[in-house]
Amino acid sequence: MSSAPLLRVDGVRAVYGDTVALHGVSLDIAHNEFFALLGPSGCGKTTLLRSIAGFETPAEGRIEVEGEDLLRLPAHKRPVNMMFQSYALFPHMSVEKNVAYGLEADGIGAAEVRSRVADVMDVVGLGPLAKRRPTQLSGGQRQRVALARAIVKRPKLLLLDEPLSALDRQVRASMQLELKRLQHEVGLTFVVVTHDQEEAMSMADRIAVLRDGRLEQLASPQELYAHPASRFVASFIGTANLLDGTVTAGAVEVPGFGAVIASHALAAGSPATAVVRPEDVELTADAAAAALSGTVVDTYFLGGATTISIEMPGHADPLLATVHGATRLERGARVGVRFGRATAVAREAGAGAEASAQVPPVAPEAPAPQEEVSA
Repeated sequence: MSSAPLLRVDGVRAVYGDTVALHGVSLDIAHNEFFALLGPSGCGKTTLLRSIAGFETPAEGRIEVEGEDLLRLPAHKRPVNMMFQSYALFPHMSVEKNVAYGLEADGIGAAEVRSRVADVMDVVGLGPLAKRRPTQLSGGQRQRVALARAIVKRPKLLLLDEPLSALDRQVRASMQLELKRLQHEVGLTFVVVTHDQEEAMSMADRIAVLRDGRLEQLASPQELYAHPASRFVASFIGTANLLDGTVTAGAVEVPGFGAVIASHALAAGSPATAVVRPEDVELTADAAAAALSGTVVDTYFLGGATTISIEMPGHADPLLATVHGATRLERGARVGVRFGRATAVAREAGAGAEASAQVPPVAPEAPAPQEEVSA
């Protein structure tokens, strides 16, 4: 990657009436990076994406691509392309005509249009479907058409707004891998907006987690998971047991659990949260000999692993533990509990409203309806 960033967002503030959508957000995105903007609904991620694309004008700040001020340019002159959540395909046009539309609108010669369309159709695996119309395609195939139409113009930056949300769970999982492969193959910088942390974790090189219009943390998926910067990030990224306590004698003391983790970076007496991932909760059959013990409430078999929900004395929320494969533990069984790795984060005033553990779904999601957009 080049040392200078491809995209620089500096102090961007966006306002809608009395609502501040972005509070001075700053971040850099590198050449050929797969970058994700992640956060719950209303966090400002789509506003930031639309500001980069030119569909929104920030009240303050700068947005630059390779040093060029994008805010001076209208949307159609920016070296970026955007793939919309709905795909916005023309239903009366064939696949190849949909892909060629942007090039033809730019006045590119017919021979070059044919060559570039053929090349990108091969890259996304749509060659045999060139003469079909969008209504004759599956959701995954339509997603590829929209992606091909965006890539064929060879933008410096490709923006994707919830690109997989209209796909069912199985197709979405395969397209996550496909998007990552295509991004490497075509050598473009991708910026994807999503509220699905699993989607962001599986695809992105780095993730910016936004909350209430502010950048909460920017890091690799591995760093976000292992070392969240806040209680919110810990609760939003992956599944976590969040044990609220107080820093005492260099450790986070949690009522009913004792000293869960050493923490020398936080001031004595300050509120803190011990973040323990389910895979770092170790269970033993000899509950009587364990320093901590609890009662099995339920088990969630997920194929390669089983998540066990455990009721702990004096603690309102169940503790989650994950073990490989199936388990013979039954409801009501007593187990010993021991913590392996944990992370301590400061807890701001009023925090703790989030659930202390996220239980993974055990049933497949219903297919989402596919949306057709007329020209």
